[in-house]
Amino acid sequence: MSTTAGLRQRVPSPPAGQVEKDQLLREAEEAELTEGQKFIVPNFTVKQLLDAIPAHCFHRSALHSSLYVVQDFIALGLLAYGAFHIDPFLARYNLAPAVYHAARIALYSLYVFAAGLFGTGVWVIAHECGHQGYSSSKTINNTVGWFLHSALLVPYHSWRISHGRHHAATGHLTRDEVFVPVTRKDRGAPEMKEEAEIRGLNVSSERQSELAEILEDAPLAVLFNLFVRQLVGWPAYLAVNASGQKHYPKWTNHFTPSSIIFKASHFWQIVWSDIGVVLTLSALAYWTYKRSFSEMFVIYFLPYLFVNNWLVFITYLQHTDPVLPHYSSNTWTFPRGALATIDRTFMGPIGAYVLHGICETHVAHHISSKIPHYNAWEATEALRKFLGPHYYRSDENMFVSCYKSYRDCVYVEDNQDIVFYRNARGVAQRVAVDENGNISDSGVDMSESK
Repeated sequence: MSTTAGLRQRVPSPPAGQVEKDQLLREAEEAELTEGQKFIVPNFTVKQLLDAIPAHCFHRSALHSSLYVVQDFIALGLLAYGAFHIDPFLARYNLAPAVYHAARIALYSLYVFAAGLFGTGVWVIAHECGHQGYSSSKTINNTVGWFLHSALLVPYHSWRISHGRHHAATGHLTRDEVFVPVTRKDRGAPEMKEEAEIRGLNVSSERQSELAEILEDAPLAVLFNLFVRQLVGWPAYLAVNASGQKHYPKWTNHFTPSSIIFKASHFWQIVWSDIGVVLTLSALAYWTYKRSFSEMFVIYFLPYLFVNNWLVFITYLQHTDPVLPHYSSNTWTFPRGALATIDRTFMGPIGAYVLHGICETHVAHHISSKIPHYNAWEATEALRKFLGPHYYRSDENMFVSCYKSYRDCVYVEDNQDIVFYRNARGVAQRVAVDENGNISDSGVDMSESK
C-alpha cells in the first residue's frame, strides 16, 4: 500500500451532524439582516402618541385658519389678474411672431403651474375642514369645507366620509380606502419557488431574473403609466374607486348614496355633496357661454388638472414606499397604521407655505387629524423626538421618490401578517423582526408544495 493511499484512508470523517450544521451556518450568514433591513414592529398605544404632543398643538382657531383661506384666494386672484393681462402686456412690444408665441406660452404656463399650487393649498384647507381641524365648530368646518371642495369639483361629505375611513384603517390590507397594495396573486406573479421569497431577501439571481421577465416594466412604460395616473387618478378614484379596495363592488363611487362606502344615514350628505359639484359645473358652463371655452379652460381647468396631479402625487408618496409596512387584521392597530406613513419635503419652501405642510407633517396628521396645519409643525418635532426610529422621513427629491416607488412597489405577499412591497424581482427592502431583532424560523419548506 502506498503512503498516499494510507494518508487518504486516515482522513477522519466529519462528526455526525457537521454537514447539516455547516449548511445551517451558511444559511444563517446569508439571512443576517442589516440594520436598514430590520423593521421593529411598534407597540405604542394611542395615549402614548397623543401624550408626546404638546397640548396647545390641539387648539383650533377659526380666525387663524381663515387667514390662510384669505391668503390663498388673494394669491389666486392676483395670478388670475396677471393671466388676464398677459396678452395686453405682450402687445406693447413689437415682438417677432415666434418670440411672441413662445413668451405667451411661457407666461400662461407659469400661471397654470402657480395657480395649481395655490389651488392645492385651498384643497388642503378644505381637507382640514373635513377632519374638523379648521375650527372647534362643526357647522363652520362643514360649511367652509363644502364651499372650498365644491369649487374644486370634490364631493365634500362623500370624500370626507371615505377619507375618515382611510384614517381609521391606514395601512390595513383589507380596510384601508386608497393606495391599497396589489398582492402577488392579483399582480399575476408566479407562486413562490424559493424559501428566500417568503421574506423577499437573498432571492437567487436566477429567480430574480425569472420574475423580472414577467413583471418588470421598461422605464418609458413606467413614465407613461405615471403620466396617466397623475392625469386621471383622482377623478378615477372618485368615480370608479381606482386604487381603492379590490373587494368593493364594481362601480363603487363617491356620488351614489347607495355606494358601499356610505351608510344609509349619509344619504342627504351625499346628495348635498353632489349638488355642490353640479353647481360648480353649472358655473363653469355659464362662464364658457358668456366668455369663451378657451378662457375657462386656461384660467380654471388647466390649474384644476394640476391640483389633481399634486393630490395624487402627494397622497401616493405619503403611503407608498418600500420601507413602509402594511398589516393584516391579525397585526394591525391604530398606532401602527398611523405610523405607516412618511413625511417628505415638497419643493423646498413651497410645501411649507403654499401647501400648508401637508407633506412635511403627515405623520402627526395621522396620529391626530384634528391638529390644524399651523400647529402640526411643533407636533411633528415632538413626535420625531419621541418616536426615534419609528418616525419616517425622507429628504429625497419627491419626483425621484415617485419614480422609484412606482418602479419598486410592485406587489406584496398574500397571506402574511406584516408585508412590505416587493419590486419586480421579488426583492423587499425590509422584514419585520421582534424587539430583540430576531426572525423566527418558520420551518417552511418550499419543496413541500411541489
